[in-house]
Amino acid sequence: MRTPYDVIIRPVISEKSMDDAADKKYTFKVAKDATKPEIKAAVEEAFGVTVEKVNVANYDGKLKRQGKYVGRTPSYKKAIVTLSESSKTIEIFEGL
Repeated sequence: MRTPYDVIIRPVISEKSMDDAADKKYTFKVAKDATKPEIKAAVEEAFGVTVEKVNVANYDGKLKRQGKYVGRTPSYKKAIVTLSESSKTIEIFEGL
């Protein structure tokens, strides 16, 4: 059994994610093998909130060059979690 902190890697702090936080939509970078039910359970347990919906997106790494060497940035999975209307907010995103 994985802990919530194995599923949720870190919050995503960007202009769009902060605008969505006003509508109780929070964005997290999550483990690549995490499923929607695992993400929902992890957010509910870690932050004590009620999750209504989870949307996920998989991102491939971008090609990068340094001189003659070509490599890739790491691929990752992003989850946008929508909280229910009666739920409290997540404190991490407050005051940023």
